[in-house]
Formats: sequence, C-alpha cells, structure tokens
Amino acid sequence: MNKLTVTLLSALASTSVLAGPNDVLHLYNWSGSLSDATIKRFEKSCDCRVVQDFYGDNEEMLAKLSAGAKGYDVVFPSSFVIQPMVKQKLLQPLNKQLIPNLRNVDPAYLNQSYDPGNRYEVPTVLSLTSVGYNDVRLKKLGVDPTSWSVIFDPKVLARIKGKVTVLDSPREVFSAAMFYLGKDPNKATEADYRAAKDVIARAKPYWAAFSNASYLKELAVGNIWVALGYSTEFHQAAEDAKAARRPFKVAMSAQREGNELGVDTMAILASAKRPDLAHKFINFMLDGKNAAELTNLNGATNPVKTAEPFFRADLKANPVVNPTPQTVAKWTVLREQTPKERRLMNRLWTQVKAGH
Repeated sequence: MNKLTVTLLSALASTSVLAGPNDVLHLYNWSGSLSDATIKRFEKSCDCRVVQDFYGDNEEMLAKLSAGAKGYDVVFPSSFVIQPMVKQKLLQPLNKQLIPNLRNVDPAYLNQSYDPGNRYEVPTVLSLTSVGYNDVRLKKLGVDPTSWSVIFDPKVLARIKGKVTVLDSPREVFSAAMFYLGKDPNKATEADYRAAKDVIARAKPYWAAFSNASYLKELAVGNIWVALGYSTEFHQAAEDAKAARRPFKVAMSAQREGNELGVDTMAILASAKRPDLAHKFINFMLDGKNAAELTNLNGATNPVKTAEPFFRADLKANPVVNPTPQTVAKWTVLREQTPKERRLMNRLWTQVKAGH
C-alpha cells in the first residue's frame, strides 16, 4: 500500500464506529423494566453487548449524573426531570434521521410542554395515576371506582373506611383532588390548592395509610380494597393475586374526571461514548413488537401505535393499558411546578398530615 492509502485507512479506523462483539451499550435504567429477551434480541441485532445499571427514582438518577457520573449512554428519565436535565446540559439532542421508527409513536404523546418537538427524548413507558381496587368487594358494596369520589367523597368512603390507601406524594394526591373538583392541576391557583387541601383533609380520616410501596402487596392479598396509585403497580398486584389464586381480581380504572399521565422516556446523555448504538437502541424499542414486550411485562400504557397487535389479549382489552383517543384526551401530563407552587403545596400537605 502506498503512503496515502495507509494514511486514509488509519484515519477511517480512528473515526468510524462499527458495532462488533466488543462494542458495549451502557443503559442507566429503572429496575425490571426490560425483559432479558428484549435485551438479547437487541444484542443480536447490533452485534453488541448491553450493560445495565439501575436506579429507584428520578432523584437518585439525577443526583448521580449531576455529580458527574460518566459511562452511560441511554437513560430513562420521567417527563418532569427532562427540563432540569437539559438546563444542566446532561442530554444531547436526538438525531431523528437515525430513529425512523419514531413514526410509530402516537402523535398524542409527542410534542409535550416538557420537550417541545421531542428534541431530547421519546416516550417509552406510560403509567396512569388512577385507582386500583378489589372487584369483588366494590361490586358487593355498590361502590363505583370510575370516579375520584371513591377516594375523596366521605359518603362513599364511609362504606370502605380503613380499606383505602393513597400515595404518600403531595403532587399526586393534590392533582387527583383537583381533578375531583373539576380543576386542571396545570392551571391551579392558590385557591385551587386550598380547596384541594380541604377535600383531602375531609377524606383522610377514612384512609388506612399513605403508601408508596406496600399498597401493591396489600391489594394483592385483600387487606385493602381501594388504592390511589400507579397503573403499572396495579398490573403487578393483579398478577400476584392471580398467581396466588385469590377469590377476587385486582382491577384498575381511569376516572371520568381526568387523570395524571406519567411518562418515562428514552434519552441520550451528553457524555455518551456510543451515541450510534444509543440511537439504534431507541429505534429498536420503537418497533411494535419490541415495544409490546414492555407492556406485556409491566402493564404499561404504550405510546407506540404498532405495538397493540402484540399485546396479551387481557391487556389489549384493558381500557387503561390500551385506551381510546377519547380517553387519552382526558389525561394530563403535569408540568413542572414553580418554586412558589411547590412551597405552597408542601406547606398544605404538612398541615393535612398533621391534622390541621
């Protein structure tokens, strides 16, 4: 080879990035959100390896990355931390030419206020803050779980007193109370927050507990009959109750007054060493069959339109997991609160929990 050929080959070797057996994609992910089968199929498709680290909540993930943690390519932040991550320059813009499967995503879930134009992320897992319940107990008592009255109306709660839990989260509970009052949490005034506080205070004596974790197990064994929580958790409780052959089903329902839709996304870190593999992974997860595996694993509502044919039959028939466009129109993705709103809400929450 002549000198020019050697020089060109050396330059190509140093600039091109080809996926081979020694290539690794690093994911920083929620625990249990991807099946081994999905990971193995992606590894085969790209001739690479996938290594995952896990986090338990957005605050943990954000704190680690803000402190300078490197070595991850793809992260899965919830919608409300996208803007803080962008402000800290933790994310890089997506190259949409490398994500042709973006066309598979339902437009209803795109172009949200937290990331106009989906410059930095694409939605992947949706969870509805809603009501999970014991179908036998509520049917016997004639209690309607399709309204927030099952959580907030003392007349209804009197029939299920001590068998109801709500999330130990002021944002979730205040938002649900505002829906009950016919208010939009994203446009709430101080008067709306105070009205919601009064609703919560009147309902609290009928609740058994504030619970972020134990309600899944308590629903599955029948100790509680109603919970304000997340649809993905209700799915797991239903699976557990079924596996244990309980004489009831754990069901879930959206509420006709409206619900909060939580969105987990896929994004590429600014410090990613393999943005090429990261884009391939995002595109892979927006394929209908691969996206459906997320829903079949954790009961998540799915933003990928082409996933539905691959859903389990019971999940395809579930109006929370597989909603109509009319239903989705009633669901709200919460915006980031202002510091003033957050202080007011937390002060009112403290008063409620202290019994004031």
